[in-house]
Amino acid sequence: MTSPHKPPEIFLSMPHACSYLPGRTATSLFLDPRQPLDSRQYAGFMRLGFRRSGDLIYRPHCRECNACIPVRIPVNRFRPDRGQRRIWRRNQDLSVMARPPLFQEEHFELYQRYQSSRHPGGGMDDPDPQKYLNFLGSRHIHTVFYEMRLNQKLLGVVVTDMLPDGLSAVYTFFDPGPKRRALGIYAVLWQIEHAREQQLPWLYLGYWIRECQKMAYKGHYRPLEAFLQGHWVNLDSPHTRTGS
Repeated sequence: MTSPHKPPEIFLSMPHACSYLPGRTATSLFLDPRQPLDSRQYAGFMRLGFRRSGDLIYRPHCRECNACIPVRIPVNRFRPDRGQRRIWRRNQDLSVMARPPLFQEEHFELYQRYQSSRHPGGGMDDPDPQKYLNFLGSRHIHTVFYEMRLNQKLLGVVVTDMLPDGLSAVYTFFDPGPKRRALGIYAVLWQIEHAREQQLPWLYLGYWIRECQKMAYKGHYRPLEAFLQGHWVNLDSPHTRTGS
């Protein structure tokens, strides 16, 4: 039997087509899925640039590419820009409620509408409820599904992992109709504020990929810290050459 104190083994995946940058080949480091981590242990790997998809905890590790950069927002130093402040005010009529990470038909229908509108043919619009839960949930990490509602209407679901030193923005899906609300941006702003209320220092955003449109938005939240060469650094520092 594996000791719970033994560090999990780390494996390297086989090369595969990159999901974000066409024409590139990717490989990932991933933890042995037979040795589950709790939220405290997972937070330690988050600080090393890892991320989860379902129960799989991984980090890009490509020989000839370093485009995927782990980023986090220091919530007490975050200052929204003018557009973000406008989006925050525009959505103050929404209520946000915490729900357990369980299957709900209303959530799943919204998820399918979101995928069909935002990522058609991307492989994530599979009408299988179990695959949906396997992607968003985790058997061992404390995850919350936050509902964004306008009166009784469900407009979005913000999937968030609760960690000892911060929150991790796992995934957000929302009604693609009311574009003026910019619900994806609002979800990040709400998680920043929620982390601040919980006196947690970080909101982890996953991987920022400047060359990928659907991942480049993470560079719009400042200040922003990136995990580069084994250290967390401020992207606004004059000594940081990554840019935005």
